[in-house]
Amino acid sequence: MSTLAVAKKDFQDALRSRALWGLSVLFILLSLFIAYAFAEFTTEMGIEEQTAEGLAYFLASQIGLFVSVTAIVIAYKAIAGERESGSIKILLSLPHTRRDVLLGKVLGRSATLAVPTLIGLAAGAALGSVLMGEFAVVALGALLAMSLLFVVTYISIVVGLSALTGSTSRASMLTIGYFLVFEFLWGAVSFGVVWLMNGFSLPSEMPNWVFLVNQVPPSAAFTTGLTALMPGDIPAATDPDFQAFYATPWLGLVILAFWLVVPLAIGYWRFSKADI
Repeated sequence: MSTLAVAKKDFQDALRSRALWGLSVLFILLSLFIAYAFAEFTTEMGIEEQTAEGLAYFLASQIGLFVSVTAIVIAYKAIAGERESGSIKILLSLPHTRRDVLLGKVLGRSATLAVPTLIGLAAGAALGSVLMGEFAVVALGALLAMSLLFVVTYISIVVGLSALTGSTSRASMLTIGYFLVFEFLWGAVSFGVVWLMNGFSLPSEMPNWVFLVNQVPPSAAFTTGLTALMPGDIPAATDPDFQAFYATPWLGLVILAFWLVVPLAIGYWRFSKADI
């Protein structure tokens, strides 16, 4: 119950963020615009066929940036801010353990981010379905379920990083650094490794293991995992002759599970030993 009490208070406090409300309104409007564009300008965008599944993928394309940026905005101070201000001492003087505080922060901030995310996606899916005259419950359910998992995962990452330090400035550097490396620069990592291994030149065909490396960022894993849950035939993500055990869209769910657990566990380990 202590975890839920912390989560409830954290949810109420996070809702006061003007930045959150501003980003949320922009996301909902963007979802509506993207759904309208998909339904009305399919041919012009080079899409051969309008389907509810295609609309779900199209809406999913905007999730990565919104969730990652908003998670940083609302969660980088989750633990570091409490420690810096000294309010963590008051919080821990109540019947809450450090684990209760950490998990409560994850649940509270996840709920805060999940509300605008799910509302925006549902509104976009509803508008697109009305315009197309086609509605797919399973496809929408897969999109909302994966989006919720992605939200909780990213919040866990940011809260875990926040728990590593008692300084909000260092927490902001850690979270922004993580975002830049894994969401902006990671695509260059696999190419750089291949370039080095191939004698400072790129081969005519990239090795199969590049597929695995490219799934490491949470946003990439989210898209891949959505493919696994989406009804219908799964599009080939790699060469048909590629038979490695990891050549499956379910890899996305495994990687999201890693990001959900490991950064938070490391953050808890550091937080549990910190001198408050």
